[in-house]
Amino acid sequence: MKVKKKAVWFLTLLSLVAVISVYYLSNPVTPFNGLAIFSDSLKDTQISDIASKTGKTTPVTTESHLFEEMRMELQNKRSELKETLTQKIASSQYTAEEKNDAFNEIDAITKDESNEAMLEMLIKTLGYSDAFVRAEDNQIRVTVQANELSKTKANEIIYVVKKEMNETGKVVVDFQSETIN
Repeated sequence: MKVKKKAVWFLTLLSLVAVISVYYLSNPVTPFNGLAIFSDSLKDTQISDIASKTGKTTPVTTESHLFEEMRMELQNKRSELKETLTQKIASSQYTAEEKNDAFNEIDAITKDESNEAMLEMLIKTLGYSDAFVRAEDNQIRVTVQANELSKTKANEIIYVVKKEMNETGKVVVDFQSETIN
């Protein structure tokens, strides 16, 4: 009996898919929910290697709850706006131009979010324990967590923001005391 090469390949691949499917169905993978990384049990972890040499222990804490609240409020506000714009895009009541404007606004919000996150990371590399950046109405407001903020440090933050955002808009720098935690 003569069997064609294509038929042999097809049957081989089909049997391979069947074996892999049975394997994955018999061993289900538990979904990762991210809670293992950000658990409260690590909140007051102390660094013991450095502490044993210096005799001092320093608690390692999460970033300020104030900054977390500000991020959550801004994220919720933007999520609601995105949801409204998405409903506008899906609706048949609006013209194609209005839908396109809504899509462009969603895209602008997404770009603002990613730029703000990048700026927060860059500002943290300047030595601040936390930073919160929000861009609104041609103004970029930066809030950093520090005991005090000198004019030179504020100018350094403004320089980083203007360099990364390529904008000539107004940049406002505020600071929150590190003892808020």
